[in-house]
Amino acid sequence: MKKITTLALGTALTLSMASTAFAGGPVVVEEEPEPIMAPATGSSAGIGALPLLGGVAAAVVVAAVASGGDDDDSSATTE
Repeated sequence: MKKITTLALGTALTLSMASTAFAGGPVVVEEEPEPIMAPATGSSAGIGALPLLGGVAAAVVVAAVASGGDDDDSSATTE
């Protein structure tokens, strides 16, 4: 009877250790989708006007320099 009890106890101990080794199950890692970024609206839309104003100002300066600055009054008639 002792042999059967020892065999049963040994088998139960072996099975209990084997089940704890596999406890917890598989680990499943899911990748999260990347967040969708909405286009910015509002105050950042006004930034595009600044380079446009700078370009217009530069064109005015270039036109003023290119037109010449002759102070000759050769076309004026004196009486």
